[in-house]
Amino acid sequence: MAEAFAAEVAANVLAKLSSAAFQQIGCFWDVQDEFEKLRDVLMAIKAVLVDAEEQQNHNREITLWLQKFKDGCYRVEDLLDEFEIEALRRQVMERGSSRRKVSRFLSGSNSLTFRLRMGRKIKKVKDMLDEIESNKSRFHLLERHHRVRNIIHGQRETYSFVKTSDVIGRDEDKENMVAFLMNPTDGDGEGDDIPVLAIVGIGGIGKTALAQLVFNDERVKTHFWLRIWVCVAEDFDVKQLMIKIIKSATGTTMCKDMNKEELHKVLRDGLKAKRFLIVLDDVWNEDKRKWIELKDLLTIGGQGCKIICTTRSHKVAAITSTVPQYDLEHLSYENSLSLFLRLAFKEGEEVQHKNLVRIGEGIVRKCKGVALAVKTLGSLLCSTRVEYDWELVRDSEIWKLEQKENDILPALKLSYDHLPWHLKQCFAFCSVFPKDFEFNSLQLTLLWMANGFLQSSNENEEPEDIGNRYIHELWSRSFFQQVEEGVFYSTFKMHDLVHDLALSVVQNEVNSFNHCSTGNVRHLWLDASGQGASTLPNNLDRLQSLIISSHEEQKASSESLIADYISRSKHLRVLHLVDSSFEQLPNSIGYLKHLRYLSIYGNGNIERLPISICNLQSLQTLLLGGCRGIEALPKDIRFWSSVIVRSLISVWGRNLKGNKPEAFGNCLFEDCRKWCHFRNGSF
Repeated sequence: MAEAFAAEVAANVLAKLSSAAFQQIGCFWDVQDEFEKLRDVLMAIKAVLVDAEEQQNHNREITLWLQKFKDGCYRVEDLLDEFEIEALRRQVMERGSSRRKVSRFLSGSNSLTFRLRMGRKIKKVKDMLDEIESNKSRFHLLERHHRVRNIIHGQRETYSFVKTSDVIGRDEDKENMVAFLMNPTDGDGEGDDIPVLAIVGIGGIGKTALAQLVFNDERVKTHFWLRIWVCVAEDFDVKQLMIKIIKSATGTTMCKDMNKEELHKVLRDGLKAKRFLIVLDDVWNEDKRKWIELKDLLTIGGQGCKIICTTRSHKVAAITSTVPQYDLEHLSYENSLSLFLRLAFKEGEEVQHKNLVRIGEGIVRKCKGVALAVKTLGSLLCSTRVEYDWELVRDSEIWKLEQKENDILPALKLSYDHLPWHLKQCFAFCSVFPKDFEFNSLQLTLLWMANGFLQSSNENEEPEDIGNRYIHELWSRSFFQQVEEGVFYSTFKMHDLVHDLALSVVQNEVNSFNHCSTGNVRHLWLDASGQGASTLPNNLDRLQSLIISSHEEQKASSESLIADYISRSKHLRVLHLVDSSFEQLPNSIGYLKHLRYLSIYGNGNIERLPISICNLQSLQTLLLGGCRGIEALPKDIRFWSSVIVRSLISVWGRNLKGNKPEAFGNCLFEDCRKWCHFRNGSF
């Protein structure tokens, strides 16, 4: 899973290299030939990535090769970023400094020095990519432009049968569903308006099991003339669904070669004037036109027809459901434990293994009420009574445990595979947060923006609007759970298993909450109270995000420690030092020329920012809320507002000591007052 981003990362870099902006940059610095060579080698490697990403599951060497290529793409991205920063800095010098300083800065010697330095960097990256390109021949990879449909996904099939005794904790849900099916006030099911109820929930929570329970209930069997079960899965092909419905309703298999008109006649003959129940299991389709086409074909039944859909997506539910959707809750701890013990032990055997039961209780808690996770781990342990084996499962991340085709992570990854690329990278980034961490929508949007994840075809769309749209989409697909809805932003969290999924798709790129990683870490969360807070990993050369979490009893207070972070992480886009207690930022902060986001929210000790902060020409977000001791901002900060597209400064109300508009620049000071009203929420 970890190297599934390679093609998309390469595509992004190639798009940037081919843009008009970089064609101009290439001409200005006389590096257009070097850019062209980079494009050529990237295109040559990208041509075989589809085949490589599909073969990596069977060849570990290909996975490592993909990882090296992705690292190479990131290096090209950093290199291009340096050209953009230099162009921006030249604008700043032209606008904000004296004529003499500008003349000196823009002198031929400075330009030549930059050109030579960047030329060496381009050559180094090009040599790295050339080596990667030459190694691809070892794997006999084919040039392909489209992925073959995932065979495992295509074979996924559900059926209506269920052993009632195997389903635990869904009695109340079943009664609610049966009441809907029997209630004549929920629409009469005749004519154009067949009542549809969508069951929504995270993958593995038990939507299909609930639908099976309802489908096989004796009251339902008696009430409906026809009961039809259709596993829709990924491909919402109306013609194929007509064939499945006909086969389930009539038993005929002689309609595969019919056209839609012929199928409609057979369907009408099979359903006309009959009261039917149709269960459409595992619906992914978000195209309303397809849904309307299918539903219109079914408006031929008798009075009291009903349709039940199961889906992971709130968006699908909104399209299909004619009554309020049914959000399936997680299993209670008691029901989860009962299910786990039933799978892990033979009947009555658990009384002989009290220590294992105690360990099992911890295993069940980490499943957080997701039935398939309980089944996965219970089945995994049914063949061993060794305490060490059980403790290993309890203490390990689920994504590190062996997974079979129908276990929890493959089930959850189906949802991930349906995400477009821009949402995949945004979701994967969230693995940097610790489990159960609650993040607000504004916070997440700013972090995504700093890492360049926000994309829009509408150039007038604000980053906050793009970020909110992404967050709503991930919530709609059950990746996020809403904790609280606020006026200016909402608070979300991820289910532990969804967090495990995020970790599984990034693995080497994220070091979360002091967990070790062996690859080139790009996003790092450090707990200031943890043992690793004073000792950074060695693999931070390409680090983009550094988030340091502090608590009242253990605040990040060492300026030298912050300086060490900065010296080892020259490509940082995000530096998040919330609730710290150091008295000043080190001057070396000015060397972080890639930095887009800086937060020292909640630091009550700091009194001023170093002048070198004015060198951060790429800075988009500066969060100073709660920094009550700050007396003034460096005066050269006023040049930001005329150069940087977005320079967002959060202050604690308007309570800066001696805050004079001239110190900020009039325009920027107005921005401060405008943003301070809703940027005081804690990160």
